[in-house]
Amino acid sequence: MKYVDEYRRPEHCERLLDEIRQTVTQPWTLMEVCGGQTHGLLRYGIDTALEGQVRLIHGPGCPVCVTPLEAIDQAIDLCRRPNVTMTSFGDMLRVPGSRGSLLEARADGGNVQIVYSPLDAVRLAERNPEREIVFFAVGFETTTPATALAVHQAAKLGLKNFSMLVSHVRVLPAMEMLAASDDSSVEGFLAAGHVCTVAGFDCYREFVERFRMPVVVTGFEPVDLLGGILECVRQLERGEARVVNCYGRSVVAPGNREALAIIEDVYEICDRPWRGLGVVPKGGVRLRDSFAQFDAENRFGTPLTIIEEPCECRSGDVLTGRIRPTECEHFGTRCTPDAPMGAPMVSAEGACAAYYRYSPRRTNATSNAS
Repeated sequence: MKYVDEYRRPEHCERLLDEIRQTVTQPWTLMEVCGGQTHGLLRYGIDTALEGQVRLIHGPGCPVCVTPLEAIDQAIDLCRRPNVTMTSFGDMLRVPGSRGSLLEARADGGNVQIVYSPLDAVRLAERNPEREIVFFAVGFETTTPATALAVHQAAKLGLKNFSMLVSHVRVLPAMEMLAASDDSSVEGFLAAGHVCTVAGFDCYREFVERFRMPVVVTGFEPVDLLGGILECVRQLERGEARVVNCYGRSVVAPGNREALAIIEDVYEICDRPWRGLGVVPKGGVRLRDSFAQFDAENRFGTPLTIIEEPCECRSGDVLTGRIRPTECEHFGTRCTPDAPMGAPMVSAEGACAAYYRYSPRRTNATSNAS
């Protein structure tokens, strides 16, 4: 298959692995901020193949995982109102808030419906004018254009019963917070290819100058990931810090101008709480005043109230790269995909779910507990 098979060829992977091993003169620590990349690194065994030379740690790259407790609590409160239908992507239903999940709320009588795009929610509102339809808008820059388009469509149709609970976040401010942290061990970043498809990579140039860290844009296949790691390691070995695009088949420097334009039209930048990081300055977006009629917080009077993460769940340490999932005492025992304690074990893009699925150390954790 074009653009897939050639990026999975074993001979290409072996060549890149050899180049990385020959380049490294000391261990380096890199962080990816993308759940798809996390799963790729573990699925293809790249983390273990480079053990002792490159330490790969996993940042807050799963949009479902970083949605804060308080936003989920808002969604649960809304779905329990008598005339409200809360719509959401399916993987959000099992993510726990401080008082359970949307799935549990639905089992208790809350009105929750899975949709596959925000435009599905708009169509649902159009077909059911007697009900209030709310879409739970989460995700990075990748999904933000689609929700902005949904707002445009709802405005065009003149819908009075459609609104959104917005919890969109922006990747770069979170990277800045991580890089500035006193206990950060990150020496270089692998930038998320799908986010950069929308946002481009020009926006990382100031970050690189400020923190003197390489930022390498890469994709999700093993050749993509290994090529990105090699470029990052070469820069570190030379004492360089540059933005390099290793995902040229999908990403250009300025990003997708049309997508950025609709985001700019509908949203404005704001401070936003992230699960695991707390409030990130300029870490999210909210609807502009010109589209305030589609803001569920305003419509239903449900302001966001910050809630502390339960201390027994170490998802915050996982999302900030302080620990790997297998270093959590609950991994594979009290916390599994069937009985998750935190969001990174729920989402298909979560780091804990990736380790549970792909890492052989999961077996050791499970057997040690029995």
